[in-house]
Amino acid sequence: MTKVAVVGGGAAGLMASYQAALNGAKVYLFERNPNLGRKILISGKGRCNLTNIKDIDDFIVHYPGNGKFLYSSILTFSNKDLIAFFEKLGVRTKVERGGRVFPESDSSLDVVRALGKALINSGVNIMYKSRVRHLIIEQKRIKGLVFGESLEEFDCDKVIIATGGLSYPATGSTGDGYKLAQQAGHTVIAPKPSLVPLISQEDWVKDLQGLTLKNVEATVYLKQIKIASEFGEMLFTHYGISGPIILTLSRYVVDYLEHKPVVSINLKPALTTEELEQRLMRDFSLYKNKMFKNALNDLLPKKMIPVFIKYTGINPEKKVNQITRNERKKILDSLRYFRVTIVGCREREAIVTRGGVSIKEINPKTMESKIISGLYFAGEVIDIDGVTGGYNLQAAFSTGFVAGQSFALK
Repeated sequence: MTKVAVVGGGAAGLMASYQAALNGAKVYLFERNPNLGRKILISGKGRCNLTNIKDIDDFIVHYPGNGKFLYSSILTFSNKDLIAFFEKLGVRTKVERGGRVFPESDSSLDVVRALGKALINSGVNIMYKSRVRHLIIEQKRIKGLVFGESLEEFDCDKVIIATGGLSYPATGSTGDGYKLAQQAGHTVIAPKPSLVPLISQEDWVKDLQGLTLKNVEATVYLKQIKIASEFGEMLFTHYGISGPIILTLSRYVVDYLEHKPVVSINLKPALTTEELEQRLMRDFSLYKNKMFKNALNDLLPKKMIPVFIKYTGINPEKKVNQITRNERKKILDSLRYFRVTIVGCREREAIVTRGGVSIKEINPKTMESKIISGLYFAGEVIDIDGVTGGYNLQAAFSTGFVAGQSFALK
């Protein structure tokens, strides 16, 4: 019987353990924490966005970080397969806006409990509080690993590294897998935060804390050069900006923080410049005898109006019928290019890590190392990352499934 060690009890490790056990392997799951699935528990704000219902071809484009590498694993274990898998485990699912799939109960705890129960029923041996320190490799083949404070040796035939990246280090993702991969001779692409909230230079964001903007377009500029753009929902916080489209854009920002990139927000992307001007003229005609500060209620959320007026530099007490053409142009420009200067990111709050074990050194059909026989990788430890919406958990489950299943192919 093949003896398999899985390192890491997150989404990828849990799936890999279960699949390896189903295929007849004697499985030992090494988890450094006293419980399983810590990152699953906080995913989707505690609701666990399992996957997305988009078609496979459309699915892959949502991985700006090496999506093509995932094609084989997601084809092998698709979003539909994942939904059916959890339904079989007793976790009913539902689909929400944007095709996002959640447990019907809105509880990530149900997901972790179902996976834990499946592991126990399949005979997986769970080694809690067992941090893996080193791999035992002889003649480019896995022979075992060393774990725990006492550096205890454990002999095995296969090792699956599923330790996650560096995101949410409090959950145990502190880069252990990268060190193990490097020990085995693998290249690790420098890990960086992705899907991470951004810190602004402007203090006025504090006045907008908690304000959500829907149906806006955010564009990242670096020295006036357009880098990337996203349409959808965003959020102002006490330190800067966050929300779905900002998290997606953050992967294009973190490389250039020292240059203070700008996120420009188009508050009315559905309107052309001409249409927006006509709309503004109608409002100003309607409120021509009112003060400027009382003429924007139809255009902007109430909470945003004082900040917006200060941003334009126009006297809030000025009568609308006294606003000049140049001032009107300033208002239009501010509605289309509401700029936030970025000076940092909330690194410890990154949802996923960009970078990791180089995909060039991993077989995408089996997740086995091309360098060391019997060594496999699954999940975020690999240099793959997706946008928000369930894509990163699907990648973890799919690569974990393939890594666990691959034992049956040999």
